[in-house]
Amino acid sequence: MPWLIPALVVIVVLVALALGARPLLNWLRQVEARRAIQRFRIQREALEAKFFDVAAATGKPRGLRWKRCDWQSPVTFARDLQSHLVTAFVSVEIHFDAVEGGDMEDVEAVSTIRDAAAVFHYRAGTWGTGGKALFNMNPAEAVERLEGQYEPLDVDA
Repeated sequence: MPWLIPALVVIVVLVALALGARPLLNWLRQVEARRAIQRFRIQREALEAKFFDVAAATGKPRGLRWKRCDWQSPVTFARDLQSHLVTAFVSVEIHFDAVEGGDMEDVEAVSTIRDAAAVFHYRAGTWGTGGKALFNMNPAEAVERLEGQYEPLDVDA
């Protein structure tokens, strides 16, 4: 029975690690979220310009050309529940022009300003965007409508 004591020690250590892993992981995610939010605030203007460039290059919506984005103050930060990426949803008013000779050229609604939430992700210490806009919703509504995919972050945490 000389193996009993080392086996019990191993079991106790494994249980302690298992119990401590979840709180440690949560703490690390909170630290990452605070760092991400700080970096977003510092880089926001450059990220907004990048969003416009990427979104305008997609060719969507079809028949429309991105004219400009008027950025608003509201930002809602959330964590993607699958990838665990910190995500920023930013309020933006998007202006379009019709593509000349396209299907939308004679449509009056083209000049209507579109409210949207622009999406940004924080991955491996860097903010980026795929140019995705969630139209007809503000940042808080976007997180609320996507509640199964995102959980809001407490920005004061």
